Amino acid sequence: MRFELFVAARYLRARRRQAVIGVITAISVIGVAAGVAALIIALAITNGMRRDLQSRLLGSTAHVDLMRVSGDGIRDWRSLVQRMRQQPHVTAVAPGLYGQVLISRGPRSGGALIKGVVPADEKTVSDLLNHVQKGSADAFSSDATSALPPVVIGSDLAETLGAAVNDSVLVTSPQGELTPLGLQPRYARYRVVGIFHSGFYQYDSSYAFMRLADAQRLFSEPDLVSVLSFKVDDLYQAAAIGRQLEAAAGPGYQTTNWMDQNRELFRALKLEQVVTFIVIGLIVCVAALNILIALTMLVMEKTRDIAVLMSFGVRPDQVRRIFLLQGLLISATGTVIGLVIGYGVSWAGSHYRFIPLSEAVYSIDYLPFAPRVIDAVIVSVVSLLTALVATLYPSNSAAKILPAEALRYE
Repeated sequence: MRFELFVAARYLRARRRQAVIGVITAISVIGVAAGVAALIIALAITNGMRRDLQSRLLGSTAHVDLMRVSGDGIRDWRSLVQRMRQQPHVTAVAPGLYGQVLISRGPRSGGALIKGVVPADEKTVSDLLNHVQKGSADAFSSDATSALPPVVIGSDLAETLGAAVNDSVLVTSPQGELTPLGLQPRYARYRVVGIFHSGFYQYDSSYAFMRLADAQRLFSEPDLVSVLSFKVDDLYQAAAIGRQLEAAAGPGYQTTNWMDQNRELFRALKLEQVVTFIVIGLIVCVAALNILIALTMLVMEKTRDIAVLMSFGVRPDQVRRIFLLQGLLISATGTVIGLVIGYGVSWAGSHYRFIPLSEAVYSIDYLPFAPRVIDAVIVSVVSLLTALVATLYPSNSAAKILPAEALRYE
């Protein structure tokens, strides 16, 4: 062991005449550990929120959507789908027809966004039909006719309506038809064949699926779709691929992608992560002030010992390193303890999901944790650098002690 490290470790273990220094040192270690643990847990939560929201968004929506600029729908969609499937980077294409409706069952009702789909194609670009927890979406793929056409609704929408599998619901479209009595809304009855639960409140509370042909009849739009949805091989290049699809589709088309649709959400999460790091990082700064106080008082207590060491030939730069290493030992001890606590709590939260959330407020039903190794590296570096800055003054003061002056009256 190097001489400076040996003396620094010895000073930390030694019994002191002033008990307050030992108390402040212990508080410094606890403060560093609390700050590091809080930072690791907070960063794990923000990373988990970002990961889960992105995963659920990508599982529930397409990477790229293609639609007409005029908004009047795509009429030659079959030939366009075949052409788009041949484009580079495209892994799946699905047509869809969107429409806002009112779904009611008895006295209970709720607004919903109906999407008419081709089931086999829709499952290649979205996972919502794969998350059916009650009933089954197989009726979508079946050509068998029944008294009522099938519909699949979200779990929160089903709870709002009080609907269960095999119940009938009334779907009312605002796109009505003109009668001698005026414009009358168009409505039809459907049978609930499945209830999906994605864990993402936006979809569970307001989404419903029906077959494309049924949606076209409901909205009086024969052989028309409003959007073509794409899955691509590189979701982070969705914007560039979208521009290629616009050029391939021809004039009059535009695309949107998952990053544009959720840009504000991810920007807010990034800002929250930065603010959280700064605010909770103040705990580490307070602990660094405790290190400064503890080392300053220790230098005052050890003035005679430092003078004796220097009279034996210890150089000022060695004395300086003794107290620098002592501050780093305090910070390193607290950092290691904080990392163990932070990653332990994060692992438990990720494994057991013991903190529930309101889906209506946070869009997900539990608090996610996603600790990363890079966060541990960043937090550790910040903690050690802060402690290093705090030790500069007391270590320089120790190095400036004059042995003759310190031992004059001994």
